[in-house]
Amino acid sequence: SFEGGGGGRKQADCFKDYVVGYPKEIDMELRLATAKTKVPEGSKGVLLKNLYLSCDPYMRHLMSKPRPNTYFTSFLPGSVITGLGVSKVVDSGHEDFKVGDLVWGLTGWEEFSLILNPAGLVKIKYTDIPLSYYTGILGMPGLTAYVGFYEICSPKKGETVFVSAASGAVGQLVGQFAKLMGCYVVGSAGSKEKVELLKNKFGFDDAFNYKEEQDLTTALERCFPEGIDIYFENVGGRMLDAVLLNMKVQGRIAVCGLISQYNLTKPEGVYNLSCIITKRLRMQGFLEPDYVHMYPKFLELVVQYIREGRMTYVEDTAKGLEEAPSALIGLFSGRNVGKQVVCISHD
Repeated sequence: SFEGGGGGRKQADCFKDYVVGYPKEIDMELRLATAKTKVPEGSKGVLLKNLYLSCDPYMRHLMSKPRPNTYFTSFLPGSVITGLGVSKVVDSGHEDFKVGDLVWGLTGWEEFSLILNPAGLVKIKYTDIPLSYYTGILGMPGLTAYVGFYEICSPKKGETVFVSAASGAVGQLVGQFAKLMGCYVVGSAGSKEKVELLKNKFGFDDAFNYKEEQDLTTALERCFPEGIDIYFENVGGRMLDAVLLNMKVQGRIAVCGLISQYNLTKPEGVYNLSCIITKRLRMQGFLEPDYVHMYPKFLELVVQYIREGRMTYVEDTAKGLEEAPSALIGLFSGRNVGKQVVCISHD
């Protein structure tokens, strides 16, 4: 839980009102707000100085009107936007958090956040790696890629793997996990620059710009003449339809996201669902919070990969709270190259 209250002044990005269709920068506004300078006496909360904020596609769901029976809890109009971030503890009433501790977890899009229930914060163990990585490769996107690929897809060496939105925060990691396992990996992205990044930086065997393909089914047939064993789904819509036609028998699909659909008032239909039956496919959605118990194992593995130079990560960094709305909106037009991060302060 978050709380403002008397004390100093701070900048904060606030949510104005519920969004229909594509979000715009004017749906958010930078305000001056009051800020606590100390944790209230007797509280077990922590006061954080926010360093890096994470822009993630799921945040679009939080900008819509609340709906019954949904996983997401919408932002409250007029309130400070919340999301994952990296922060430093500047005051604490909790025995597990000391002043100076570095943490990542849910925080506010503001300079300082008072978090009354810090149980969800994770103390940062390794500080020899860029702190911003805890918004991405060592945070929620990293664990998402790890769980989705290894736990949901049950990969085997030599299998064929397709990743959509492959240059994003999650996709770039899935491709690298697959290559480390000895799979043949192809990714799709939305620009020539991103396609080159996939092949030359992340080691994908092949990649294509979906915007330049007249027929996605033909593009996938070209890349996978024998078919696809594993599809890591980040896009949905036309891409999913084309993939279903190109899956092998007993293929697996991990549904991580459907970013092409988030801003549509009427989502696109998927017409090739009969392939799930005829090809005996397993298609499963998943959410990273269900697998937080795997974080310690994941962290040790990926830190080792980073130190050994076996995995790399690309970030797109915006600077300052005033740039955060533009950075978030850019996710939905593919403007970012790599993981979108907002740097508030390095200290």
